[in-house]
Amino acid sequence: MKPSLKHRTLSGALLEAIRQGILSGSYVAGTQLRQDALAESFGVSRIPIREALFQLEAEGLVRISPQKGAVVSDLSRNEIDDVFELRILLEPRLLLASAPKLTEEDFQRLNDLHEDYIKAISENTVNDYGRLNAELHLAMYHRADMPRTQQIVASLLQTSDRYTRIQLSNAAAMQRAMEEHAELIHLCRSGRIDRAARFLAEHVAAVRDDLVNVLRIP
Repeated sequence: MKPSLKHRTLSGALLEAIRQGILSGSYVAGTQLRQDALAESFGVSRIPIREALFQLEAEGLVRISPQKGAVVSDLSRNEIDDVFELRILLEPRLLLASAPKLTEEDFQRLNDLHEDYIKAISENTVNDYGRLNAELHLAMYHRADMPRTQQIVASLLQTSDRYTRIQLSNAAAMQRAMEEHAELIHLCRSGRIDRAARFLAEHVAAVRDDLVNVLRIP
């Protein structure tokens, strides 16, 4: 039996609220997310809370164990390397498949997202950084006929949101991200797709390196 629309909407709203709490730092790494406390806070039963926590575990934001229940994940070097190495491997493949098919309308959408990204950074609306970054990347890949890879990359970008906010706390990293996004769009529009794919891999690797430096992780 399919869940009702009301139930799916409630579950999605709870998922987003708890996710934003983690990404914004309201729930710091190591915080125990007790189902009963969250249910009371949101005025719901524990069932949709449990569903949201399982989804957050799949995104890598929460770890669930029989002893401690759900705990906000630490920012570890192993996870950073895992997430970003997968992105370096998969995103250029998507770009190679998608970029030759991008239309004028697609490029207008990319330009609009880039402008929104610049505005979010200039206005310091931190909650929009990761979302706009993910939307811009996925907009570059949406013409690729590779649904499984696109789904994996979308999940990786969701996980990367937490890291993107930290990485963009560095002014130099913010400026470089804006410039590199503009260059990626330019390379795709000018038909230099192979160069764009190489540049994309370099861009994602630079984001990872910036993040490691900001966090001072050995």
